[in-house]
Amino acid sequence: MSVQEYLNKHMLSRKIEDAVNAAVRAKSPDPVLFISNHMRKAVPSVITKIKARQILDSRGIPTVEVDLFTHKGMFRASVPSGDPSGMYEALELRDGDKGTYLGNSVNRAVKNINERISEALVGMDPILQSQIDQAMIDLDKTEKKGELGANAILAVSIAACKAGAAEKEVPLYKHIADLAGKTNLTLPVPAFTVISGGKHAGNNLAIQDIMILPIGASSFGEALQMGSETYHHLKAVIAEKYGAHGCNVGEDGGLAPNISSIREGLDLVKEAINRTGYNEKIKIAIDVAATDFCKGTKYDLDFKSPNKSGQNFKSGEDMIEMYKELCTDYPIVSIEDPFDKEDWEHTKSVIQICQQVVGDDLLMSNPKRIERAILDSTCNALLLKINQIGTVTEAIEVVKLANDVPWGVVISHRSGETEDSFIADLSVGLASGQIKAGAPCRGERLAKYNQLLHIEEELGDHAIYAGEDYRQCL
Repeated sequence: MSVQEYLNKHMLSRKIEDAVNAAVRAKSPDPVLFISNHMRKAVPSVITKIKARQILDSRGIPTVEVDLFTHKGMFRASVPSGDPSGMYEALELRDGDKGTYLGNSVNRAVKNINERISEALVGMDPILQSQIDQAMIDLDKTEKKGELGANAILAVSIAACKAGAAEKEVPLYKHIADLAGKTNLTLPVPAFTVISGGKHAGNNLAIQDIMILPIGASSFGEALQMGSETYHHLKAVIAEKYGAHGCNVGEDGGLAPNISSIREGLDLVKEAINRTGYNEKIKIAIDVAATDFCKGTKYDLDFKSPNKSGQNFKSGEDMIEMYKELCTDYPIVSIEDPFDKEDWEHTKSVIQICQQVVGDDLLMSNPKRIERAILDSTCNALLLKINQIGTVTEAIEVVKLANDVPWGVVISHRSGETEDSFIADLSVGLASGQIKAGAPCRGERLAKYNQLLHIEEELGDHAIYAGEDYRQCL
């Protein structure tokens, strides 16, 4: 084939001439760069390749990472992982071979991406997020994504979302906002884990997290400063009272002194807040994760203390009385999972006690359970863990369900995290108003908070911090 024939076949002469004319009209100071970018835009927007691999999360447990390629470049995503909460969430696919990573390797999920998912999605437009996600759901054919693995599907879904943003030449959070039909980009109030307990730490504290919410900050940057300063004051308070060994941390960076009572932990946090001088600007949230210590219809707050376990059972009514006292004595504005995931009646009672009652194990980001909780007025906030539902599109849909009530929405990390900062962009794009990403320490947690700093800087004068309106960012 001659040069002229090649030019004619691909209509290159016309395309090059159009690019040159566009550069002239724009009076471009760098015509070569302008023409290159102009030509790139003329290339069809398609996924050209998908490559997956196994990596380790922050706990040293395998998870899935994906590189998705388009003509714009390569877009990488990795998925978090947590302790499975039950039958209502999407299923991670793990190999189960106890001789390799204690049964936790994800080679089957990786293989499903590299072979089946890749074959189905190559050639699709990355901008069409819902079509991409639906193609994977159709390929899986199971209700809980157990065939391909929710970890496989979500990794590709997030990578495609990043590619879609690049194709539109907009920031990721703006692309997410477009997908969700949102116009109000909002920086969320961070719920910083400052004390860890429950299954996330080796102390005797039954509840999972004590968190602080800097709702009185004027910007996200100031909120991050408040969180960091309080965390370090708390570290000093703990060291003074329990010694340096009390400053060990849990899986998501929260300090884990060997305390056993909730009040003991709250007193430490209150003292740390007092030392910062922020006082009224910082509120407290607790994640009880009560399912972990529910025994039948009773709750064992000493379940982590072998010598005491079984001696301090509390009934549902006892727990309600305890929450009343705690909310009176401390500036608690949010309680997550105050009762077992099937204890709907007692959970409903807490709405009269605390401003926000968050459903995590109660809801598991499952649309059917969310709809039931809305109907029964069981709680008034959704904790969204995207790996529990499995695709970006479905995550957007459950947030819409919550917004319609209206409920509060908390975008959440998992105990097993990666350096991927996707949930930071997700929280801004969905204007969730709240994000829970762990302590203001540890790289995989700070990746999310630092990304929010970048977004705030990029938005400039248009940046809005949710602050005291953290529950009304609809």
